[in-house]
Amino acid sequence: MQTGIHPAYRPVVFRDRSGDLAFLTRSTIGTGTGTGTGTGRTVEWEDGHSYPVVDVEVSSASHPFHTGRARVLDSAGRIEAFHRRYGKQRG
Repeated sequence: MQTGIHPAYRPVVFRDRSGDLAFLTRSTIGTGTGTGTGTGRTVEWEDGHSYPVVDVEVSSASHPFHTGRARVLDSAGRIEAFHRRYGKQRG
């Protein structure tokens, strides 16, 4: 591995505010020019250390698939509606 060309790999907290979930992991986000949040915000974690924080829109705590709030599409009804609207084309 060449030295000096890779971004720093460091602990970062990813936080989903809508799902009330935060987790500490390692990432290269925010370590180089144009690659991160650029806000310089940090959060104090449970271990007493301060880590950079990245707010995410969706996580497993707020995604409908993981929370059980996903709606089921009626594919048979949609196909029938398509055929009613456009008719069956016979070639």
